[in-house]
Amino acid sequence: MTLGCYDVVVIGAGHAGIEAAVASARLGVKTGLFTLTLDGIGNMPCNPAIGGTAKGHLVREIDALGGVMGEAADATFIQSRMLNKGKGPAVHSLRVQSDRKRYHMYMKQYVEKVENLEVKQAEIVDIDIKDGQVYGVTTHLGAYYEAKCVIIATGTYLGGKIFVGDADYASGPDGHHAANKLTESLRKAGVELHRFKTGTPARVNRRSIDFSALPVQEGDADIQPLSFMTEGELKNQVVCHITYTNLDTHAVIQKNIHRSPLYGGKIEGIGPRYCPSIEDKVMRFADKDKHQIFIEPCGLDTDEMYLQGMSSSLPEDVQNDFYHTIKGLEKVEIMRPAYAIEYDCCNPLNLYPTLEDKKISGLFGAGQFNGSSGYEEAAAQGLVAGINAAKKVLGQKQYTFPRQNSYIGTLIDDLVTKGVSDPYRMMTSRSEYRLFLRQDNADERLTPIGREIGLVSDEYWNAYNERQRKKEAEIARLNNTTIKPAQINPLLEKKGTTPLTASITAAEIMKRPQVSYSDVTGIIGEDESLNPLIINSIETEIKYNGYIKRQQSQINAVKRLENTPIPEDFVYETIDGIRLEAREKLAKVSPQNLGQAGRISGVSPADIGVLSIALTLHKKQRENEE
Repeated sequence: MTLGCYDVVVIGAGHAGIEAAVASARLGVKTGLFTLTLDGIGNMPCNPAIGGTAKGHLVREIDALGGVMGEAADATFIQSRMLNKGKGPAVHSLRVQSDRKRYHMYMKQYVEKVENLEVKQAEIVDIDIKDGQVYGVTTHLGAYYEAKCVIIATGTYLGGKIFVGDADYASGPDGHHAANKLTESLRKAGVELHRFKTGTPARVNRRSIDFSALPVQEGDADIQPLSFMTEGELKNQVVCHITYTNLDTHAVIQKNIHRSPLYGGKIEGIGPRYCPSIEDKVMRFADKDKHQIFIEPCGLDTDEMYLQGMSSSLPEDVQNDFYHTIKGLEKVEIMRPAYAIEYDCCNPLNLYPTLEDKKISGLFGAGQFNGSSGYEEAAAQGLVAGINAAKKVLGQKQYTFPRQNSYIGTLIDDLVTKGVSDPYRMMTSRSEYRLFLRQDNADERLTPIGREIGLVSDEYWNAYNERQRKKEAEIARLNNTTIKPAQINPLLEKKGTTPLTASITAAEIMKRPQVSYSDVTGIIGEDESLNPLIINSIETEIKYNGYIKRQQSQINAVKRLENTPIPEDFVYETIDGIRLEAREKLAKVSPQNLGQAGRISGVSPADIGVLSIALTLHKKQRENEE
């Protein structure tokens, strides 16, 4: 029975699904957001936090493009910290501890109010695909909905299976049921699926923790928001704590390692390399006598505490034993045991950079379905998939984010060009251009693009232009204001840096590592209308101006390769001079341009040189034929 017709259907209402559905609907196409349960919208089944190293960059970029995550995180955070402040600005990353339930309620109410978006609780069990084209979806109740495009954002629910020691059962996270029939539908359609695994620590009762001997982790005194639009005073409302495993903890785990489904062979899925379980840490890093644990509140209205760094699939009795060996947790009460979860995901090499399937028109993937991990990575992909599904419906050109302009572009390019052997996690080291791709300038890099796409509202656009006006005016003032030696030498001597012998501009003296923007404005006066976001961006650009210009030159050079397109029907097998491995990889990935081809694993610079010549000859041949 046909119950309705949508332009775009989004399967899953986690972090990827929300961004996909909101973006699609805002671009003016009728969108249906289907979720197994309305109580799972925007759920945080793992750590109740948004942001972190490189992830904070992604959230700022999502926000700059008109996405939702940053706004929701600011509205529901309970502690905020800027990570890596002792390092350079390229790796400064904002992370907020969120109130898990309030984040869910914020997102649920948000999507309920978006124009052109309908939210439905139903399990999608089949995608109607004929002759390589999406036509609709069917629910577990037999309802059929026509659809021109479908976005799969199933998280860990697709074929979900929970493991705790010897026990295993079909399930999604947090006791929600798994989506198993959809797997069968995708396999039938020829979608290549893999099996990945992730895990989560136990949740424990606050009253059972002895905090008296544990180090306290405070939030920042000067809080920066994740969203560029957040105004007003932001306050930390909780503290976190730190503890460590010890040799007794490790002994319990080693003694019971045979009871781990991971080491016993029951778990088939490949787990995340950069977020291993505690049993993995103990076995792989036997030389370490301790591992750090962060004790973090799950919210303001609950006594559940999250033990970051202690995910496990060991039996519940073993979990009790090893938790009780840890300082502060000697009498801890487990409310929800740790578990591992397996799930199905696609091979992202079969996706275009737009996140559309190469063989099935109108089928898009986002988030963990594409082989990534993390809320922020999921939301970034959801935004891109939502944009491009809507553009496809509207008959407009789809948008590909290059890795040179964003971490979003880096993330997607890595997935669709290099593929994944384990759940992909974004890190600043994955980008060649991280000094340019800072979180403080995400709006400068991406808000004009978001405006062009159609996602950035008039209010956001006006606020962005006002920030830019203030920033440019202040940089001009710093470049044009002279400071005399007598004005600043006492400060320079106090800071242990060489005093001036002649006058210098405020911008020039700020280039010294020892001199801050506040030092300079203490002499020349400050503009009280500038917020911390603008000030941080000004200081970074002035201090690192030479390095930033050098990186911009590198980006411009790479753009020339990105501007050399490769026809979709280009035949690599006939090119002499390219190695067999490179031909096979090029044919499989089907890169869209010469730059992407050069990033494929197994394709050498020599192969690219031959390919470049072949493309030039191919282009001339086509022109002669025409």
